[in-house]
Amino acid sequence: MPDIITAAPLAGVPHGFLGRRGGVSRGPYASLNVGTGSPDDPALVERNRRIAADAVLPHAELATVYQVHSALCVPVTAPWPLDERPHADAMVTDRPGVLLGILTADCAPVLLADRQAGVVGAAHAGWKGALGGVTDAVVAAMEELSADRARIAAAVGPCIAQASYEVDDGFLARFCQDDPANEHFFKPGRPGHQQFDLAGYVAARLAAAGIGTVAITGHDTLAQGERFFSYRRATLAGEDAYGRQISLIGLGG
Repeated sequence: MPDIITAAPLAGVPHGFLGRRGGVSRGPYASLNVGTGSPDDPALVERNRRIAADAVLPHAELATVYQVHSALCVPVTAPWPLDERPHADAMVTDRPGVLLGILTADCAPVLLADRQAGVVGAAHAGWKGALGGVTDAVVAAMEELSADRARIAAAVGPCIAQASYEVDDGFLARFCQDDPANEHFFKPGRPGHQQFDLAGYVAARLAAAGIGTVAITGHDTLAQGERFFSYRRATLAGEDAYGRQISLIGLGG
């Protein structure tokens, strides 16, 4: 069975942040690799996607996008074929039986819900998308489907943690140019470098957008190699291959 992490603010809404356990892939992709862009066997990836979806909302239709580290959000009425997925990094839906899936391997997955309106959202927040406002975009798109940001609850899932996320001083300067208060999300590291709190930054952006209930699961994808895939861990180890995990949210029928 997949390893599913849930968030209290989303209780009652089918959702889960899944790790790398419980699938059928082998080798560096073991075992629940859902990365369609990875060199893994496509048939195994498709089986993993179905395993993951059924673990959260059985028989649901799984919708994913072609993630490009943008702030683009699209509404979903039905899943697209894999080769027709829009280039975007967030989705919203009010359709029961549709499951939104975000793929990550260190970036922050964000799941959101307005239970009263029956609207859910999901976002892929790497540093570029987070800085560009992907969380603002998904909240605005949820409101277009009748959600109220005062009622929306959100959770930031497993991602690279501050202790593991080393960046250079130029990265810090980029964030501080956008808002000097962003210095709060950095701690000095070795000379010329900083440690960036991606989850904290994403949660703060959600709070600034008017989301009153925001949770952070607190898992570190780089440090917890047995539980999560990590792009940076693979890069530091000189490995070309790495899988992707999936985070899911939907509405029951």
